[in-house]
Amino acid sequence: MLVCSKFHLAFVAVPKTGTTAIEAALRPLADICFARQRKHIPAQSFRRRIAPFLADTLNCRPDCFAVIRAPEDQLRSWYLYRARPANADNPKSTRGISFDTFVQAVLSDDPPPFADVGSQWNMVTGHGRVLVDHLFAYEDPTVLQAFLDTRFEREITLERRNVSPCGPADLTPATRDLLRRKRAREFDLHAQVRAQGGHLQTDMGWRELGAPVMRGLG
Repeated sequence: MLVCSKFHLAFVAVPKTGTTAIEAALRPLADICFARQRKHIPAQSFRRRIAPFLADTLNCRPDCFAVIRAPEDQLRSWYLYRARPANADNPKSTRGISFDTFVQAVLSDDPPPFADVGSQWNMVTGHGRVLVDHLFAYEDPTVLQAFLDTRFEREITLERRNVSPCGPADLTPATRDLLRRKRAREFDLHAQVRAQGGHLQTDMGWRELGAPVMRGLG
């Protein structure tokens, strides 16, 4: 997570959605940076704990933005990242495990360490409500690029970083159906962002949290 108080913007880093590239581009413009274990702070934690501190102590009330990705592709990126040879001795390694097995483990009631990856839905929502002001689709990078260029009044270069390797990662139809059923809300939210041209804006603002009204930006 980054906070750029001068530009009234905070970044909620959803894993495997290009966060390393975004952080590299925005870090020089940020005055607060949460790194390592604190990098992926959910929007709900930001609203409950960090936002009040920023408002009370620094008189800073930033908009929040995040990126989400097609759920199957985001899990595939997790799987391939953990399958790297460098992770071979790590209990979170997925080497020797099929992507199908990985996804089934992710969806189980008690995921083993190699499948403990959380969900995008939980990163950007709370109690069924979207808790970021701007939600972008990973698949529409030029839309995010234009938003950042406008907000920071300069060209923001997003270079590919920390990209997961390529490799075979297919799902059986049964497992794909299971994924869609168990993570239906995440699929629906991603589809809504894509339907709005890659940028879903909410009326979250700094009012009391309620069910945000969503509108697309042309």
